[in-house]
Amino acid sequence: MKMLFLSSFFSGVAPLFADFAKEDLNGKTVTFIPTASLPEKVTFYVGSDKKALQKIGLTVDELEITKATKKEIVKKLETNDYIFISGGNTFFLLQELKRTGTDEIIIEQIKAGKIFIGASAGSMILSPNIEYVKDYDDFTKAPDLKDNFKALSVIDFYPCPHHTNAPFKKAVEKVISKYETELKLIPISNSQAITVKGNKINVETFEKKKK
Repeated sequence: MKMLFLSSFFSGVAPLFADFAKEDLNGKTVTFIPTASLPEKVTFYVGSDKKALQKIGLTVDELEITKATKKEIVKKLETNDYIFISGGNTFFLLQELKRTGTDEIIIEQIKAGKIFIGASAGSMILSPNIEYVKDYDDFTKAPDLKDNFKALSVIDFYPCPHHTNAPFKKAVEKVISKYETELKLIPISNSQAITVKGNKINVETFEKKKK
C-alpha cells in the first residue's frame, strides 16, 4: 500500500508523522536527501527537519545524491526504513533525481510500501509534472531538464506547500489562480500535511497545545 506523508515544513508537523506511521519509530532509520537545497541561499529548514526527525526517534542517514555512487544510493534507499526528501529548488531536485536514476528507485520503494516523507520540493516532486512550480522556484537552476518537467507521477494531484505562509504566500495564490481549473491542486500551510494511505488522501493539521 502506498504510504506518503507530504508536508510544507516537516518540523512544523512532525508529531503528525508519528501518528501516521503507527509504529515505534525508535531504532528506525530514514534516508535523508537534502539535494534540493544545494542551489539555495536559505537552507535553515534542512537542519530543522533533521532535528525534528531525530526528536521523534529516527536515525538520520544522509544521502546527497549528487556526490553518492549508484551503489550507495541503491543500498540506502532499499535498506533504510523510510525515505525523506527535503525542500529547496524543485527543478534542480528533479534534474538530479533523473540524472542519477534515484527517481526510479524511489518509485519502486514506494510501490513496495515504504513510507515516503516529503517537505516542500520533496512533496511536489511526486506530482505528474512540476511546471506549475515555476512560480515557486527558478527553473533555470536545472538546465538539463530543458522543457521536460515530467516528475515522478506517484500521485495524481499537485501539492501547493506554504499556503498562507511567508515568503511564499503570493506565489501560492498565483499558482492557485493560474491552475485551479486544470490541475487537482491541494494547498497546505506549514502546519498541515497531506497523508496518503493507498487511495485514501487526507489533509491533516497540527495544532500546538496551549500552555
